[in-house]
Amino acid sequence: MATAPAVNGQVIGMAHYATRALAERLLPRGTTFNQALALNAAEAAGGAVERRALIARLTGAVKLGLAAAEATVEALTSAGLLEERPGDLLALTPAGDALVQAYKAGVAGIAADLYGDLPAEDLAAAGRVLTEVTARADAMLAAG
Repeated sequence: MATAPAVNGQVIGMAHYATRALAERLLPRGTTFNQALALNAAEAAGGAVERRALIARLTGAVKLGLAAAEATVEALTSAGLLEERPGDLLALTPAGDALVQAYKAGVAGIAADLYGDLPAEDLAAAGRVLTEVTARADAMLAAG
C-alpha cells in the first residue's frame, strides 16, 4: 500500500480544485464560481448584504482583488441575480435565491459523497489544521 503524502499546499490545492471543479458543474452556463460564492454570502446574510461587506468578503476570504470583486458584484446585478436596495444593500432576487438554493443542495450532495464515509476524528483534525493554516496565511498577507 502506498504511503499517503504529507499535507502541504499542493495536496490542499489539489483537493480544493478537484472539489471546485465538481461544484462548478452545478452552475448555470455563464455563472462563475466567484459569483456563486457572492450569492452564498448574500444568502448567509439573510438574503441582503451591504455592498461593502460583500466586497470585503470577496477580497478577504476569497482573496479576489478589489476590481475583480467589484466586477463580480456588477455581473450579478446585471444578470438580475442581485438587486440594489436603499442603504447600499444588495439583495438576492427570486432568480438569485433559486440559483443559490439549487447550488447549495448540489454542493451538499457532493460533500456527502466526498466526506460521508470518512472518520469524524479525521475530519475534525483536518478542519483544525486547515483553519490554522488559513489563519497563518492571512496573518502573513496582512503583514505584507
